[in-house]
Amino acid sequence: MHISSLPGKYGIGDFGPQSYIFANKIASAGFKYWQMLPLGPTGYGNSPYSALSAFAGNELLISPELLVNDGFLTKEEAASATEAFKDENPSHVDFNYVKQVKMPLLETAAKRALKETSFRSNLEKFCSENSYWLEDYSLYYVLQNKYNDTRWYSIWDESERIRDKKTLEEREYQYKEEIEICKAIQFFFDLQLKAFQAYIHSLGLLSIGDIPIFVGKDSVDAWSNLELFKTDGQGHFTDVSGVPPDNFSPDGQLWGTPVYNWDYHLKTGFAWWKKRIKRALELNDIIRIDHFRGFDAYFDIPSNATTARDGVWTHAPGIELFDSLKKEFGKDLPIIAEDLGNITESVIRLRKTNGLPGMKIAQFGFELTRQGKIRKSHSFLPKNYTRAFVAYTGTHDNDTTRGWFDSIDSSLKEQVLSYLETDEKNVVRALVKSVMESKADTAIVPMQDILELDTSSRMNYPSSCNDINWSWRMKYGEFTDKLVEEYKLLITATSRFLS
Repeated sequence: MHISSLPGKYGIGDFGPQSYIFANKIASAGFKYWQMLPLGPTGYGNSPYSALSAFAGNELLISPELLVNDGFLTKEEAASATEAFKDENPSHVDFNYVKQVKMPLLETAAKRALKETSFRSNLEKFCSENSYWLEDYSLYYVLQNKYNDTRWYSIWDESERIRDKKTLEEREYQYKEEIEICKAIQFFFDLQLKAFQAYIHSLGLLSIGDIPIFVGKDSVDAWSNLELFKTDGQGHFTDVSGVPPDNFSPDGQLWGTPVYNWDYHLKTGFAWWKKRIKRALELNDIIRIDHFRGFDAYFDIPSNATTARDGVWTHAPGIELFDSLKKEFGKDLPIIAEDLGNITESVIRLRKTNGLPGMKIAQFGFELTRQGKIRKSHSFLPKNYTRAFVAYTGTHDNDTTRGWFDSIDSSLKEQVLSYLETDEKNVVRALVKSVMESKADTAIVPMQDILELDTSSRMNYPSSCNDINWSWRMKYGEFTDKLVEEYKLLITATSRFLS
């Protein structure tokens, strides 16, 4: 469950009191991990997988309640903001409205904090330690606000787009106060995240984070590090990412994110990737890397293509990259490889030789053969999992288990119920139990499946961009003490306490 999905007073979940309450509940139930989505600031479409920075934190996850405790906001200021959300829909985030209300509140807190000597002293240390990403991000932050648009490559003035040195120096002087406020807000995020981490560690919990393999075209990473990507030397991307045509998408998928200039990364000893992984491990204890197969080969599409049909699979130096990462961070990398989809033998080798667990999604295992039977040997059926995997009922990209079951045809429903030895009423809990009983090293359950929610509560609708995407929130009191006790018994019964 993502932090944004917690209940709270400000229209979105954050690192405030509700995150601590939730951590207490899952720890008391016997869970060991809390997996969340990427923590970066989101752009158009609100997707955590299209962050505006691979290093910065999402400002909307900062808790105003904790800023009151720190003396950077008054109770009256915070209360005035909560009043704005009294008529909100508590089951979904209205991102635009949250930004309108919350960002001015954070800016007020930052201005007040910057007047305190001790805060400024600690901020200077934070800025020094994080200058490799914070300087570029803070300037990018004020420029995107200037244009109310993140498309630096097409909307911004050319001198800003090409990062003309004199122009950037002028902007830094012109927006000195705004840049300082941005840095202070990022420091708020860092302080609250570290306090949250220390607390969950005291409960015996670890956090699992997530990073997409590619970065957004409209991100500060692309704007400030063009050399990392395939370009024409004039600031234009020559190649973009996607996946080839298949039975579900005859034209393939054109993601549009820039692809890496792996020759440059090899030449620099993967310096940028080392910084990225270092930062990711500051934000979370373990990280899942989305689209892991892209480290073996990525689908390279000309940037002027209108579909993915013109793309080609292109080799990536994954072996060299992970050898370099192991030298930097140790041989036991705390990484989960998202190895779903059409996976080749070389991808499997890359994952195994680096000791990285893959993923299994239980919903994917239930496919009928031509004879109308479930293939009992399907690798995604829980009874077939081996230890070297992290197993899920579903993920943020899938329907909830209740929604998935309700949507399949009657013949498949019968097979699912037969395999799980259950009935329709108890099918969600039965699938959860089956995953937890499997031999997979780790079993993870989406919060929507713990609550047994239907399709209206799914997190993401892939290949779509609407107000509901990424917006699901748990309601106050929905995760009851009764559910905590039920899961404590289930975790004990499936020996997950001992694994």
